[in-house]
Amino acid sequence: MAAPRNPIKLALAEDRLQLGCWLNFAHPTSAAICASAGFDWCLIDAEHGPNTLELIQAQLTAMQGHAAAPVVRVPWGEPWILKRVLDIGAQTIVVPMINTPEEAAAVVAACKYPPEGIRGKGAMLARATNWGQVSEYDATANDEICVIVQAETREALANLPEIAATPGVDCVFIGPADLSADMGYPSDKSPEVVTAVEEAVKVIRAAGKPAGIIYYDETLLPHLVDLGVRFLGVGADVSTFAPAIRELASSVRKTLS
Repeated sequence: MAAPRNPIKLALAEDRLQLGCWLNFAHPTSAAICASAGFDWCLIDAEHGPNTLELIQAQLTAMQGHAAAPVVRVPWGEPWILKRVLDIGAQTIVVPMINTPEEAAAVVAACKYPPEGIRGKGAMLARATNWGQVSEYDATANDEICVIVQAETREALANLPEIAATPGVDCVFIGPADLSADMGYPSDKSPEVVTAVEEAVKVIRAAGKPAGIIYYDETLLPHLVDLGVRFLGVGADVSTFAPAIRELASSVRKTLS
């Protein structure tokens, strides 16, 4: 039995738009709700979310069987972190703060078994192989791992053609919030940041790779898709829930006052 097909990797290779949601509650129930809401993918955030390896595995299990494919953003591109997340069954990985093609190549190597990389073999003891039932996993996993690297600094933008051209990088994701901070602007809606994002997407596409981004400004989304964004984050569980529950409390109090 081969490793499962990765629908995100296939869709990006075919230049199909994939819409997704960030998961920051770090809870399997909210992960299951979001995974069944109509998105193509849901991202378990271990960079800014309070996610341990056990919580990531619980959410991966909760999402199993739902329409949205799971994505995991690791806190850093360390090989030991990537190895453990892959072993528990993640197939699409987002790695933040990649500034050079050398860093991108190191991440790819950490996600692939030899001879393409340096990932250690141990998945036969873990969820990725359904605890040993996916007998051909080691021979087939490399083809199904989707590596998405984040470019979110001026240094990364300067190196973007080389980062995007790195073999094994499936998508380059622009981080607008950190980029705006690095550029010295308080908001990713600043015209200078929006222009930098637009140019970055063009560079990524010119290198023959899909571009990704998350933006909360819905008015910009059609334009970004027209430019070539194909891995598009449109919101998060926490930022959707928090204002809705506050509005409920406020509305009820007004009604009863």
